[in-house]
Amino acid sequence: MSDFAFFVAPEVAAELRRWLASLGDERRMSPKTLDAYQRDAGQFLSFMTGHLGQPTSLADLAALSPRDVRAFLAARRADGIGSRSLMRILAGVRSFARFLERNGKGRVGALAAVRAPKIARTLPKPLAIAAAQRLADVDLRAGEDRPAWVLARDAAVLALLYGAGLRIAEALGLTPRDIGADTDVIVVTGKGSKRRMVPVLPQVQALIANYVKLCPYDLPATEPLFRGARGGPLSPRIIQLVMEQMRGALGLADSATPHALRHSFATHLLARGGDLRAIQELLGHASLSTTQIYTAVDTEQLLSAYKSAHPRA
Repeated sequence: MSDFAFFVAPEVAAELRRWLASLGDERRMSPKTLDAYQRDAGQFLSFMTGHLGQPTSLADLAALSPRDVRAFLAARRADGIGSRSLMRILAGVRSFARFLERNGKGRVGALAAVRAPKIARTLPKPLAIAAAQRLADVDLRAGEDRPAWVLARDAAVLALLYGAGLRIAEALGLTPRDIGADTDVIVVTGKGSKRRMVPVLPQVQALIANYVKLCPYDLPATEPLFRGARGGPLSPRIIQLVMEQMRGALGLADSATPHALRHSFATHLLARGGDLRAIQELLGHASLSTTQIYTAVDTEQLLSAYKSAHPRA
């Protein structure tokens, strides 16, 4: 954080440090997210210092015009930065501006006057139900020269992604205490360290129990449940590589990633009449609008079926 002092006035550097501290303490953002916020705010303020010809002060920020902000966005586009990244940067800078306003340090009105870049909304690509189910089939990998407990581990993780809709980090962050014993509900720690309860199907429970039985390592109650080959926490990259192998075995597209299993969980629930609010809770989405993208997926599939099957289509 000391790098701020090189391109902003001391008063702005102090507020930046307070802002980042508040994001970590009050909103419990992860270190990686804080690094991204710091980097994005630093890019904006560094540009403004060069643009204005002096270290950016609080008064300079309050006096910015929409033209100044657009000049920053144009410069980043010229560097090859896409709309999605620009939108993220602008969101981070606006967060800092709101922090300043809440703490009586002035209002950066120019940021509110500039529209965020438009981005094409990409719809998730769910797997077919049969393919999603087969990914957790240990027999599919029977010919591999891998210990039985490793195959059981991979099957349990993939089953959690599809059967419970977990993010890969959530699945790998589970501990034996989160799983419990003889229960059909697990406790998941999601983004922002928010915890939620997620029901688990008997088939998924059985795969987890099989892994625990075969795992050669001790699994203390508060340490990671899923272990790597040497006993340490399992890396997400291992599951990504497993998914790549399974794609080849099942003839799936490159879009069949671990995260696609989470998309498939939500889409398949919705297609079978699942309530959108309930799916929001299961996925751990803070906003219903994030979950609503699956309604577009389901509508797209319905229209595709209509066009291919209706006599007048």
